[in-house]
Amino acid sequence: MPKQGEIIEFSRPDGTHCRGYYVAVGKDKPSVVVIQEWWGLNEQICSVVDRFAAAGYNALAPDLYHGRVAQDADEASHMMNGLDFPGATFQDIRGAVAYLQAAGNGRVAVMGFCMGGALTVASAVHLPEINAAVCFYGMPPQEFADPAQICVPFQGHFATRDTWCTPDAVAFLQSSMHGAGRVPEIYHYEADHAFFNQARPEVYDPHASDLAWARTLDFLERQL
Repeated sequence: MPKQGEIIEFSRPDGTHCRGYYVAVGKDKPSVVVIQEWWGLNEQICSVVDRFAAAGYNALAPDLYHGRVAQDADEASHMMNGLDFPGATFQDIRGAVAYLQAAGNGRVAVMGFCMGGALTVASAVHLPEINAAVCFYGMPPQEFADPAQICVPFQGHFATRDTWCTPDAVAFLQSSMHGAGRVPEIYHYEADHAFFNQARPEVYDPHASDLAWARTLDFLERQL
């Protein structure tokens, strides 16, 4: 499917700029920030932005690697480990949220996959201006973002065979939120890490992916 959107630049709170892939559908529509996996702002992440636009959302994926896209797992790991997570959260993602608040009806959700899932949790903790968060198989270090402090409606999609965002880590997130009086929507799939990523046939699970997407859209319709 051809791309529907364009690369734009938007302002960060510190006055500098970040680029991102953006699709606009209407000033009266809600919006979604899509946060990349550790690979970068690649075709697959752009396709998720397009899918949100087709579902009626303005959508923007900030380019957290500033033009770089990893070609293999070693490079992706190196790039993720070199990422300034606080800067990505408080500058790139917060700037994307502000851009979408002005471009749409003011209501914005954050969602992401893998590394982007971890940053989604961080956004749910640190960015009270967002209206909802949807995490796909990611978890930040607790010292940066304690899930007990998540302050917005939260939905999570996790894989039972995930060796990175493990079932034990998911259980900790869920118990932390429950202990804080939160009621997250948490879903578990008999699948591998990155089961949503169609570009990775070795782990992609079409049934789990379709079900998670339907649940995501239902959640966002209720929250936005």
